[in-house]
Amino acid sequence: MLGLTFDKLLVILVIAIFVVGPERLPGYAKKLGELVRGVKRMADGAKDRLRDEMGPEFDDVDWRQLDPRQYDPRRIIRDALVEDEKAAAASAVGGSTAARAARARAAREAESSEQAADAATEANTPDPKVGFFFDDEAT
Repeated sequence: MLGLTFDKLLVILVIAIFVVGPERLPGYAKKLGELVRGVKRMADGAKDRLRDEMGPEFDDVDWRQLDPRQYDPRRIIRDALVEDEKAAAASAVGGSTAARAARARAAREAESSEQAADAATEANTPDPKVGFFFDDEAT
């Protein structure tokens, strides 16, 4: 819930009582409740409209798979390299020098791509002094 704990909500409520005052607080609470109900109705309406437009395919979609928070470039690269390694091993004769070389090359590439992804992640961390991302190559 956006990182709000019970303690934080209690502090916000106490501050709201002092700022708004006990006379106007019930009116504002009512307006907040109406706003939350309106947003929920809009979300339900959008979901119903999407279901109507997509038809029976709406229930077949795995919505968790489309969550952008699951995107991890390191995992995608690692999976692609493992698939390439399996294909190379399947096409080569088992135990041959070429198959061992292909597996070793794929392992080196996976390690270097993982190191490159880690370095890219570290390069995009915010500067604690500045408080925002700074790209040295762009300036």
